[in-house]
Amino acid sequence: METTEKVLEVMRNEGKPLNAGKVAELGNIDRKEVDKAMAKLKKEKKIVSPKRCYWEPA
Repeated sequence: METTEKVLEVMRNEGKPLNAGKVAELGNIDRKEVDKAMAKLKKEKKIVSPKRCYWEPA
């Protein structure tokens, strides 16, 4: 599974906005990989930020 897909899956399963650190912790993914994946997802508008530093699927 690609990192971006795993990040989205973690966000969907949690059901609330998460920061990158929490996504890394819950998904057991390296934080740098989460940051890269989230940057890609932001660019593709697949995640949105309801409040500063927290993200959820669009």
